[in-house]
Amino acid sequence: EVQVVESGGGLVQAGGSLRLSCAASGFTSDDYAIGWFRQAPGKEREAVSCILIKYGSTYYKDFVKGRFTISSDNAKNTVALQMNSLEPEDTAIYYCAADITCRDDAMKYWGKGTLVTVSS
Repeated sequence: EVQVVESGGGLVQAGGSLRLSCAASGFTSDDYAIGWFRQAPGKEREAVSCILIKYGSTYYKDFVKGRFTISSDNAKNTVALQMNSLEPEDTAIYYCAADITCRDDAMKYWGKGTLVTVSS
């Protein structure tokens, strides 16, 4: 059974940095994708970034380009989301998700989320 678990959320001041981690288990090969999504209070969930583990291909939404970096440690089956220059608008619950490819909408396997709060 595939499982994904996020960690690393917390409280940070605007302009600061946080690093989220997603631990994935249950895949029988490296041909899968890990995506990060977020849902701010009162808003719909939105895609943030995604990585194809086998190829190392990465994708970012425009609102995080240049600030967030997604990376994978295949030996540890973890994916990190390094978030720099954080803004209050980045406050949200961040979810890690897995599927056979990157998708902007619903990926198949989801973590429970980790809260990121950016204070002004």
